[in-house]
Amino acid sequence: MTDAPASSPTILLLFGATGDLAQRYLFPSLLRLHADCLLPAGLRIRGLALSAHDDAGFAGLLREKLAQAAPDAQAAAIDGLLQRIDYRSVDLSDPAAVAASVADVADQACLSYLSIPPGLYPSTAQGLAQAGALAAPSRLMLEKPIGSDGASADALLTQIATLIEEQRTYRIDHYLGKAAVQNLMALRFGNTLLEAVWNRNYIESVHILVAESGGVDGRSAYYARAGALRDMIQSHILQLLALVAMEPPTSLEADRIRDEKVKVLRSLRPLDPRNAAPLTLRARYAAGHIDGQPVPGYQPPEGTEPETFAAITAHIDNWRWAGVPFHLVTGKRLPRRSTQVVITLKPVSHWLFDSPARGQAQPNHITLQLQPQENIELGLLSSLAGPEWGALQLEPLQLELSVPTGQQRRIAYERLLLDALAGNNALFVRADEVRAAWAWTDSVLAAWQQAGLVMGSYPAGSWGPARAAQFLPPLLAAQARP
Repeated sequence: MTDAPASSPTILLLFGATGDLAQRYLFPSLLRLHADCLLPAGLRIRGLALSAHDDAGFAGLLREKLAQAAPDAQAAAIDGLLQRIDYRSVDLSDPAAVAASVADVADQACLSYLSIPPGLYPSTAQGLAQAGALAAPSRLMLEKPIGSDGASADALLTQIATLIEEQRTYRIDHYLGKAAVQNLMALRFGNTLLEAVWNRNYIESVHILVAESGGVDGRSAYYARAGALRDMIQSHILQLLALVAMEPPTSLEADRIRDEKVKVLRSLRPLDPRNAAPLTLRARYAAGHIDGQPVPGYQPPEGTEPETFAAITAHIDNWRWAGVPFHLVTGKRLPRRSTQVVITLKPVSHWLFDSPARGQAQPNHITLQLQPQENIELGLLSSLAGPEWGALQLEPLQLELSVPTGQQRRIAYERLLLDALAGNNALFVRADEVRAAWAWTDSVLAAWQQAGLVMGSYPAGSWGPARAAQFLPPLLAAQARP
């Protein structure tokens, strides 16, 4: 195993250790890192949560969960990880109790991961600070959401900033840990072919889609407060937009990348209530079918109006992107799970060919598929795809640049955990990014309210309401039209 640098954390404090995120993703990620000898040799892990377990009880629970989440893991690897772990039961709403639960390790370099509801961030962080576990070089990792609007986000950011400095605060958007998302910068800035056309002169439109086949399910209480706009667009989709639209940074230093992302987010045109109806769409799924199986519609708690489908045409008011629409779409209970970024290029200036007629040809496009599989597709036109005798007949030709089968790719949380341990915050969200994203999101929420935008409906298993076609990527829009 690798030796940790002197300033690297020697203990990982994982709050919310019995929660769904920790059990399904964080501990399995730590298991894979441990098995591959990527965790620092002396790193200890302490799980903390309200549930009453002793060390042996928690180890037994975790062993069972790890066997389910990582069935290919060897027993020796699981045993090795469990030897690193102890557990403390603690009431996270009580700063004094939090301080007591980490007092014996607070003199070490700590990495505190708050996999807990954001309402518990202040009390937990206060307890860590009281114990001395946030003193340099210790670090703090925070899951989204950061607030429910601009005002609450600012209050939370300000509270945390009084306890630990920005450079040692790691706000997670797990999409930034995906290999395909990181590859977006490599494709853009490492290839003349792409960077030369990456502007309003050649790009017709950009579509960013995050589609989920699952429903609200066990997150009804959270979703009733959030809805698709706050849950997905404000965070994941705006981060993807920023990476697509950002100017080349002067270097790959974390703050140089984040400087350019902030500029994009601040350039987003606030939504005018007069444009809320034509430029946005919000809806909630009704009963329908997914993979041939009936599923019920979503009935939110009385007095709440969360959308499960949100689509927005956004504009970035700067020189590179003036006039280019960015269509942002997310929804639950859609036909399949898919996250993709589709860059559609403008048609050639002079059309020479007999077939298809000008205006009927499929435009060139670049598609970055992020999930369920990572793939890059370049859509061209070629006579090689048509009949031998049709030299003037063009057909779509799809060039795929997929990840070779069998190549190991680390899931997002593995990469983010390694980066936090190493002190690399390039893939984490800075406070001014959060504020800028909420400023634009607040304009959408206000426009919806002022315009009295009606909540639409769509059957589960469809691509959304009938009007969703105007927001979806071209190939999916054809499927969405009635």
